[in-house]
Amino acid sequence: MSITRASQTPVESYLTEMNRALQGPRRRRADLMAEARDSLEDATEAFEADGLDRYQAEQHAVADFGELDEVVPGYRAELGIAQGRRTALALCLVLLAQPIVWLDGAWSWTQHSGMPAPFSVFLNQFVMLVGGTAIAGTVVALLASGVGLRYPAVRDRVTRATGVFGLLSSGAVSVVGVAMATTSAVANHAGVGGFGIVFVFVVLPLVLVGRAAHRCLRLA
Repeated sequence: MSITRASQTPVESYLTEMNRALQGPRRRRADLMAEARDSLEDATEAFEADGLDRYQAEQHAVADFGELDEVVPGYRAELGIAQGRRTALALCLVLLAQPIVWLDGAWSWTQHSGMPAPFSVFLNQFVMLVGGTAIAGTVVALLASGVGLRYPAVRDRVTRATGVFGLLSSGAVSVVGVAMATTSAVANHAGVGGFGIVFVFVVLPLVLVGRAAHRCLRLA
């Protein structure tokens, strides 16, 4: 046992171990830790009112709160729900911007010299299908994350489902976006400017969404 750990009170030691065991959105984790601290403080004061000294009161408060192996999974599930909500919202925002990025004829990478090639038409229809499906999925994920804390059957599945959905959607839209930019560049003999726009407004944001989705899977 380190000197720092030995100098901590039972409540401080308990909260330190709990914080180490939890990962997830920083703000939500801070809120959960604050709630746990307040509960332990209230319990400690109640035991002190029954005649125990401060140290014994904290020991009893910690014991009543529960073993970390029993408490941490519930807190981790709440963090998973919060991470899933964040991931779904980020994916939705990125996808809502895609119709502007791919507005036909508005930008250099969406202009066509003559009739567009059949493959370009297919890619355009495919990205609309994938994007529409992904947006519908993110709406469902946001709704599920809202009720997930009240229904264990939803809570236990929504985080993993959101993570998998986020990874698949990010990968699919990124691949199609690069393919569309490549097809347009070849057809119009354009430079690499379109690739830069696609990277900034499509690939990079979706990479960040993919990282958030991976965090969902770690918390699931």
